[in-house]
Amino acid sequence: MTGTATRGTPRRSPDRDRRLPGDIDMWVMVLGDLFFFGCYFVTYMVFRALSVEEFSAAQRHLNIGIGVTNTVILLTSSVFAALGVIAVREGALKKAERLLLATGACGVLFTLLKVHEWHSEITQGYTIQDEFFSFYYVLTGVHLAHLVLGLLILGIAVRELRDPRGRRPGIIEQSVLFWHMIDLLWVVIFAILYLMR
Repeated sequence: MTGTATRGTPRRSPDRDRRLPGDIDMWVMVLGDLFFFGCYFVTYMVFRALSVEEFSAAQRHLNIGIGVTNTVILLTSSVFAALGVIAVREGALKKAERLLLATGACGVLFTLLKVHEWHSEITQGYTIQDEFFSFYYVLTGVHLAHLVLGLLILGIAVRELRDPRGRRPGIIEQSVLFWHMIDLLWVVIFAILYLMR
């Protein structure tokens, strides 16, 4: 029969099925950040088009191994984060907490590798005096600042899961939404800084 729920299966609201995760404030923040980074990506591409050989020569000094490793780390963290949201929706709060902590651990590992990479580049003399590396440090630096903010937001989400009075799924969804944005931005940064020739 149409319009009736199977016995033992709760009927889901059509509005709930269509609901975006998080809230409008987080979406505005995410879309604003994407716009900001998009403008910077376009600026980078314009400067690169004007100095293709110089940018390509400078790119060869980047550590592609660290770039690939950091990409894998952040994509893995996104899987943990998404599974964390699913666990919250299923009421498995301890599992969700472990998954968000694993997400955060990936973020910390990414940060350590990025700082190591910066140190290596700077000690070899690749500084903001070089046009390519000025873009490199700004893009990866602003991205890393967002990642640190994402770690703080994940910490708030974990605290929410541990609070018996709280446990609002919306806060978990918002933290994961922001984290996915960080991962998406890194994939683009990795592609244009490390891979594009």
